[in-house]
Amino acid sequence: MDEKYGGLGVDFGFSVIVNEEMERVGTGLTGIGLHSDIVVPYIASYGTEEQKQKYLPGCLSGDIITAIAMTEPGTGSDLAAVRTTAVKQDDFYVLNGQKTFITNGIQADLLVVVCKTNPQAKPPHKGISLLLVERNTPGFSHGRKLDKIGLRSSDTAELIFEDARVPASNLLGEEGQGFVYLMEKLQQERLCVAISAQVAAEEMFDMTLQYVKEREAFGQLIGKFQHTQFTVAEMATEIQMGRTFLDNLIAKHMLAMNVVTEVSMAKWWITDMAKRIAGKCMQLHGGYGYMEEYKIARRYRDIPVSAIYAGTNEVMKMIIAKNLGL
Repeated sequence: MDEKYGGLGVDFGFSVIVNEEMERVGTGLTGIGLHSDIVVPYIASYGTEEQKQKYLPGCLSGDIITAIAMTEPGTGSDLAAVRTTAVKQDDFYVLNGQKTFITNGIQADLLVVVCKTNPQAKPPHKGISLLLVERNTPGFSHGRKLDKIGLRSSDTAELIFEDARVPASNLLGEEGQGFVYLMEKLQQERLCVAISAQVAAEEMFDMTLQYVKEREAFGQLIGKFQHTQFTVAEMATEIQMGRTFLDNLIAKHMLAMNVVTEVSMAKWWITDMAKRIAGKCMQLHGGYGYMEEYKIARRYRDIPVSAIYAGTNEVMKMIIAKNLGL
């Protein structure tokens, strides 16, 4: 982010390092990366100078926590079908609708809300706009803090908008261009998910490799059994393939290249790979793998959702197929 707003003026490589190190602590820290590398870039790229001056310094200092409200109770990956509406009245937009599965939803001071400013638009995606909604906006309230299987250190919430009055000056970018903005920014979001899943796989592998070198069964270390050796060799190979592909994508993304197809490949393959690694690593831990005192148990709970959020892996395959001309 630009130094005039309090940023360091460094490139995305700095974010990659920070995200990797946070993932080594745990996937539950994903809300920090969401704020820094997914939500705030919307404001930096599409906000007016007035909006940037108002919000970016607080976002950079941590005094303002952000979230992006896309998913609705009846709408997930099909963003063009969102039902939340924003009707222009004088100098305000009147916002009505519900959102769910919103990361940072409880703690967020500022939300980028995906809504329909023109519900009659044909095709539907041309009616989507983005609004900046502050926590204290009249008519905006929080629903439940959702009880998840994993990622328990990351808050996920339902949001409710009932005639919420949002100043028209809080329109982010141009009206009707919201879907275009989302498509432009989802590349980085999905790349961040792939980075997180890759590091999770590496961490699970490292802790399991150490375990099989120490645990004994049938009179010898379990790492001496051929089955264990083959399983470990297979995991090491998949993880290295993921790392090589991912590092190449990060370099291309930092050169501002359009790598949507490759990022979609990385997002689905690496998250699926991480899920496979989690299952194999838990199995190699035996009964101890199912105990909360061993780190693999938490990793096993945390990793599955990476194949769902930021666009399901099935949607990633649809994008790849479309870009291959099918």
